[in-house]
Amino acid sequence: MQDILTWLNTPPLTNLADELSSLHANLSSFRERTTTTEERTSALPLFFSRTMSAANALIPKLSSTSLPIPRKARQLVRTLQNLLHALATDFLNLQSQLQAEPSDDSQLLRTLALQNSLTALGQHLAISDLVASPSGAGIWLQLHQTYEKARQLDLENATSNSNSRSPQQIYYAAVLLGCAQPASFTSREVAFVAANLDLFASQVELIDATTTEAPEAFWIDPARDAPATACARKPAPPGTLAYYFSCAKIAGTLRKQLSAIESDLPTPLIKPPEFARTNAGRGVLRRLIANWGEPGKRRFSRRRQNDRADLCVGLDSLWRLFQDETTANIETSSWVITNRGRDGCAVMRRSGKADNATVGDLCAVHTDTEEKWKVCIIRWALSENQEHLELGLQILATDAVPAFLAQPNLGENPTGSHPSVLILPGTPPLRSSEMLVAPSGALESHSRNLILIIEKENIGIREVRSTYLDEQNSQIEVFAIEPNETPS
Repeated sequence: MQDILTWLNTPPLTNLADELSSLHANLSSFRERTTTTEERTSALPLFFSRTMSAANALIPKLSSTSLPIPRKARQLVRTLQNLLHALATDFLNLQSQLQAEPSDDSQLLRTLALQNSLTALGQHLAISDLVASPSGAGIWLQLHQTYEKARQLDLENATSNSNSRSPQQIYYAAVLLGCAQPASFTSREVAFVAANLDLFASQVELIDATTTEAPEAFWIDPARDAPATACARKPAPPGTLAYYFSCAKIAGTLRKQLSAIESDLPTPLIKPPEFARTNAGRGVLRRLIANWGEPGKRRFSRRRQNDRADLCVGLDSLWRLFQDETTANIETSSWVITNRGRDGCAVMRRSGKADNATVGDLCAVHTDTEEKWKVCIIRWALSENQEHLELGLQILATDAVPAFLAQPNLGENPTGSHPSVLILPGTPPLRSSEMLVAPSGALESHSRNLILIIEKENIGIREVRSTYLDEQNSQIEVFAIEPNETPS
């Protein structure tokens, strides 16, 4: 025991893999020993502090890694998550022991134990989101049950000397990340959302079952190993002992922040503000407003499939694909369609490189039974291991016309070259209007009148006007367009 305590008070190892390995070995040794409540009270916070330091060192590396993450990084993730799960369990057990052995400072110690347990579980879930991996079995259930314990003890709003975040704030920060549909964000975007969760968690409004018709309402069943569910998508089953909350206030705050960003006003609430002001940051805020404030049901049903498909990823690759109508000079990969509906499909990789497949990017999918390539946007990604990658695709159009944009944003394109864009025809009932897909930042958001140059057998010029911004992220922007009634 003395060797473990001595090690805990030494500086962390500079090599992250060695640090996590030593943490795992020492915590395993500590858990195997018969220890007193006092020893657990002094040692577990030290284990927790070193584990969170290791997490803070690993997370920035995960934020810039493409999917699926490499084997070595996944091993680090697995070791870290095992540590977090073990510590969450040990802190919950410590809370019970402190409750059975009351003392003058037992309430503060019990509050800290609950805070640390919830923090470890929330970090466990956030890391799964960063690597686009499903959450571990039982983690959501343990999170709910730990918070239930805090509620039963009337400690959900308590704080401790070393942590100003209450169990309720920590819990709802984790719940909100689950409600945000994190698989629909890149790792960098997940990290941005996670950095602002404390702000949003403080604005959660608890409601009762009679006020769940609002689109911002969600429900939680503490007996289910699952995140919160939007009431608009699926109501709680009859007899469920669920509790409810609303994201209306959060969505309102985000709308104000987004409006301030678009008006070039200060945004002191969102951090880091420099990322929030980028195209990717503004796109994240729009999706959070939709996912928390206006979650909707799926428009079309899906059916299981087992068709083979080819995938072409990236605006530049799609431009060449539809310009030449051949894949001779274009990199494609082989996939299996696992389910399909009128507005999209899910695909799982069979072979070929896929490290350029990023959530929010443009892609085209083609099967042997179809004549044309369908233009899609990658809506979500999941990766259970280093060999597995699954994507959710939303169909934007069944055809595309490659063109050049004659009015680039010269501030971000100083060479004055004309960006390559795609014109997507309207495809009712999916989309009624034409769409223009441009590289992110190539077109000012306030630009309205546009000139498009189309080069096929002959050179054609189209004058259009953008009516609204439909999609915006770090890769592409999608504008609805219509013919310009007053051409220049």
